[in-house]
Amino acid sequence: MIATAGHVDHGKSSLVRALTGMEPDRWAEEKRRGMTLDLGFAWTRLPVGEVAFVDVPGHERFVPTMLAGIGPVPAVLFVVAADGGWMPQSTEHLDALDALGVRHGVLAVTRSDLADPGPALAAARERLARTSLGGAVPAVAVSAATGAGLKELRAALDAMLATLPVPAADEPVRLWVDRAFTIRGSGTVVTGTLPAGTLRVGDELSLDGTPVSVRGLQSLERPVSSIVGTARVAVNLRGIPVSAVGRGAALVTPGAWTSASVLDVAVSAGDLATELTLHAGSAAVPVRVRQLGDAAARLTLRRPLPLHVGDRMLLRDPGRHAVVAGVRVLDVDPPALRRRGAAADRAKALAGLDGTPDGAGELARRGAVQASRLWAMGVPAPPTAVQAGDWLVDPDQAVRWRERRTGWAVTGVASGPSTKVVTDSTKVLRCAAVRASSASAWTRSTICCPSAAIAAPASVTAMMRARRSVVDGLRSAYPAFSRASTVTTIVVLSRYASSAIWICVRSASSACRRTHCIRSVSPTSASAADSWVSRTWPACVR
Repeated sequence: MIATAGHVDHGKSSLVRALTGMEPDRWAEEKRRGMTLDLGFAWTRLPVGEVAFVDVPGHERFVPTMLAGIGPVPAVLFVVAADGGWMPQSTEHLDALDALGVRHGVLAVTRSDLADPGPALAAARERLARTSLGGAVPAVAVSAATGAGLKELRAALDAMLATLPVPAADEPVRLWVDRAFTIRGSGTVVTGTLPAGTLRVGDELSLDGTPVSVRGLQSLERPVSSIVGTARVAVNLRGIPVSAVGRGAALVTPGAWTSASVLDVAVSAGDLATELTLHAGSAAVPVRVRQLGDAAARLTLRRPLPLHVGDRMLLRDPGRHAVVAGVRVLDVDPPALRRRGAAADRAKALAGLDGTPDGAGELARRGAVQASRLWAMGVPAPPTAVQAGDWLVDPDQAVRWRERRTGWAVTGVASGPSTKVVTDSTKVLRCAAVRASSASAWTRSTICCPSAAIAAPASVTAMMRARRSVVDGLRSAYPAFSRASTVTTIVVLSRYASSAIWICVRSASSACRRTHCIRSVSPTSASAADSWVSRTWPACVR
């Protein structure tokens, strides 16, 4: 796959037409005006194999369309006209390629029959050398009108394509949609560039959260039963109307991507505006930017996108008509920044990250994470992780939890009496992981028991009765208890005191942030609870 890039009216479409013998302009208005208005597609065969071109518009009004074309494509044919030289859209297109980290390309100086290509070639090489494409980009002077240089250009393209890394066939699918339409008798069809992975007829996928199935596949207008990236592909979908699909939607493997609406990214430039547009694949999404130091930022997206750690995207200011920064995803599920100083601490934590997926580092930062969640982040599971059910636990964190030799029962005060009992002692780590990973875990009704004996139904019933006694007593005696923003009951079943139940009430009231516990030797008796209420709670509410 190769995308074109370059200023308007520098001969991109004419060059693709001369290379492939196909007409990339699809609309009558494009042919009437002699200017590309939308993405065009053509293909040909080179010694390395079949190669498809995505022809993009060059006018400044259609830069978002151009970005939708180059977003998923790994290589570029950069075009500069010998009689036009370097122009403003040449700069913006090159800025976009640099922001996306495109490293493979060929420079074509067109219209070499109308002017000396030397000055334009030298100027273009100087600018390309300062970007991700580098100074070693092969360059060819050509003329689509006379055919001069086309043989050399094909050879340069063939050599460049041979150096492209081979994408993994077993990667999860993410197809950014650039067109959607209907065919009578077939239904909804979407097209896009498949960068990696394998699509098969019959696959069950997700399109922006809607389950769909693959009814049929075509690649370069030929029906296929499966297709491996990188490739242009048309997908006939079952289960979704065409009105629900548009450019920027993503067809993905279910569960393999994080649908992120807040993410932390590394940025290539500082001093960003607070409102910009994020371009990822064929999608363009307005975002709010909060900078975290000079080299990182938090982006809040107007709609979620399926992303992995390490994904490259760019930020553009539509008001200034300029690409302002390239970004690389550092975290697709970052922690909230609620307390004072949290942003500065987060900036320090992100300073050591470069966007390379690191399973061990991710686990060390989080303590514990579900394996399925880590996979959806695009981060490989580290071989050193301690596994507890679906949870992966950092080895150091596992040691700390095991040293406590306890399980946790976490139930919200407003919860009903239904309780799930975990009797397997190996699940203690998993329960601790639930507690540590999310604030919402405090509202779950889960009891983790290091000993099966403690998990007898009678013990659970007695425990719940004692908990309700404490809570009801507090609510009736002290109105401030009910006004507390968060009250949680934690029942700790100790391996060394299996006959006892500890009832702890933690209040988020501003008057009391301590955790108070009572030990009820007889779980069916409320006397200890009453004593604790009268002795301790007034100190928290007065």
